[in-house]
Amino acid sequence: MPIIIAVLGILILFVLIARVKLNAFLAFIIVCLFVGIFQGMQLPDIVSSVQRGIGNTLGFLVLILGLGAMLGKLVADSGAAQRITTRLVDVFGIKNVQWAMVVTGFIVGIPMFYSVGFVILIPLVFTIAISTGLPLLYVGLPMLTSLSVTHGYLPPHPAPTAIAAMFSADIGKTLMYGIIIAIPAILVAGPLFARTIKNVEAKPLKEFYNPVLIPEEKLPSTAISILTALLPIILIGLAIAAENLLPEGILRDIMMFLGNPVIALLVSVLMAIYTLGIARGKDMKTVMQSISTSVSTITMILLIIAGAGALKEVLIDSKVSEYIASSLEGSAVSPLVLAWLIATAIRVSVGSATVAGLTAAGIVLPLASSANVSAELMVLAIGSGSLMLSHVNDTGFWMFKEYFNLSVKETLSTWTVMETLVGIMGLLGVLAMNMII
Repeated sequence: MPIIIAVLGILILFVLIARVKLNAFLAFIIVCLFVGIFQGMQLPDIVSSVQRGIGNTLGFLVLILGLGAMLGKLVADSGAAQRITTRLVDVFGIKNVQWAMVVTGFIVGIPMFYSVGFVILIPLVFTIAISTGLPLLYVGLPMLTSLSVTHGYLPPHPAPTAIAAMFSADIGKTLMYGIIIAIPAILVAGPLFARTIKNVEAKPLKEFYNPVLIPEEKLPSTAISILTALLPIILIGLAIAAENLLPEGILRDIMMFLGNPVIALLVSVLMAIYTLGIARGKDMKTVMQSISTSVSTITMILLIIAGAGALKEVLIDSKVSEYIASSLEGSAVSPLVLAWLIATAIRVSVGSATVAGLTAAGIVLPLASSANVSAELMVLAIGSGSLMLSHVNDTGFWMFKEYFNLSVKETLSTWTVMETLVGIMGLLGVLAMNMII
């Protein structure tokens, strides 16, 4: 019975989001009430469970997502993303422009939300394609693959960070494992796949051929742009190295403090305020306006994550998760594969990678403790599944279709295949990593 209630809850979530077009946060709360009531929870207990789930989820994530949004906005508004792109294209050359776009998407994608990175970098893709005479998809798909992978796999992006918090996974290890798994996924789904679709011709609308770019002389330097964008990863990586290599002492403590994800992002934002703002001649008021705008853009993301946290708590308190875990204990299928399959099923049904990942995490959470499996790899397995089979119920599908002016069939044969390759390669990478660690 609990499994039937959970399945019905997911179906209701799908109908409310995909068919009724109800806001995802409201849909999550409604499903929480449905699951709680039909599992026999007292009404006050359901409300308490929802409140506890929201509080526990947002307590840590508000800092991570807020600071991450600030850093991404500063990188975008300053022209650092533009500088990274143009410089890497110069370094790699026309023959290797795909690799330049991969690196650009990865560097820019780490601090920047997917939709923001997409809008910022697409005009640069069009400019590069026109100047080199190369097909648009050949140039653009590798960059979008990197953006997608960072969005689904790596903190400080919303879903991976929230799922890591749910599983009590180490953020630093999740990030490091995620980068290792991301590299082959990006290479296969990006440059290699893009070379097979040269016959698909993108014909973007004319207005996209005239992007508004910041003049060269007003851009920050390449070194400052890359250092500022990657500083969180650098600090977290140094902390992991210090934890494993340095003896106990003040230096080790300082390095680990600076590598805490919250502190790493705070230091990065403060550095960006200076290097990409004040040092570029902007006054503090202008920089703070940019930061204020960035925070307002994540309000709904935070609410959706809060709703998913509430559902997770209701599933636990109503014993649904415990029942599911006990039912799957004797299964011969790896918990990592089960987590990936559940995330994939929800992704196909609902469309949103964030919703798919967070909902799947709530369902399979007990598996992480009942099975001998790495919490960090569970996060990455769910993240990989949440990117699978993007189609017409995913906003990313339509952004890609409209910007490149493709037919639905062409979008399915390019974008959907790319996302599916990312998801499959992610699972293979997780399973391979599970044999090593």
